[in-house]
Amino acid sequence: MTKHYTPDPDSKAVAAALLDAGCVTARTDEPFRLPSGWASPVYIDCRRLISFPDLRRDIVRRAQALLAAKGALKGISSVVGGEASGIALAAWLAEALNLPMQYVRKKQAGQSQVEGVLEPGSKVLLVDDMMAGGQSKLRFCQALSACGAHVSDLFIVFDYGTFPTDQLLVPLGVEVHALATWKDVLAVARERGDFSGPVLDELADFLDDPAAWSRDRGGRASYAEAGPPR
Repeated sequence: MTKHYTPDPDSKAVAAALLDAGCVTARTDEPFRLPSGWASPVYIDCRRLISFPDLRRDIVRRAQALLAAKGALKGISSVVGGEASGIALAAWLAEALNLPMQYVRKKQAGQSQVEGVLEPGSKVLLVDDMMAGGQSKLRFCQALSACGAHVSDLFIVFDYGTFPTDQLLVPLGVEVHALATWKDVLAVARERGDFSGPVLDELADFLDDPAAWSRDRGGRASYAEAGPPR
């Protein structure tokens, strides 16, 4: 299935940029243990993007186009960045949209988990760099809701697109908008020869059944079996 996947031009360009910026690491010996408890043969570090001005400007431009096309910018009064990697991205996007910005912490510090001036009842766009298991996004949405804000859309540069994050976010009415996923990275890496054959095969196996792949390597296979989100 993954071998025949063809990314759209935008997703392909972003996947290529992430590979070129050194954001993608893969290995076949020992899986990465993600903070959410899932195991994965690949890891992405979108924080590297802050060091590439041309790339980050292109990311913001593509983000605006995607969000506008999906109607996700309609009625929003501010952009909220998720601590810590989403703060810079939210600042760039808020500047481009000429909107106020806030950021939301992973844990409460002082009286509030949200920093900045946030009007109760306002509709906000939540922004972060990537999503794997989705637990931090759930906590961000809950914190914003507790402050009286309404979150219906989440923008991320990269979505693992593998784990059942819908179980966490759909009940909140949050729609996820991402520029690229692992399927896009695999397609580009296979086309360009960025990784060896064994690495590409391992990533393809992972994408065919991420939960089973994770379970077989000591990671979680569902949210229910591993307790509440961390």
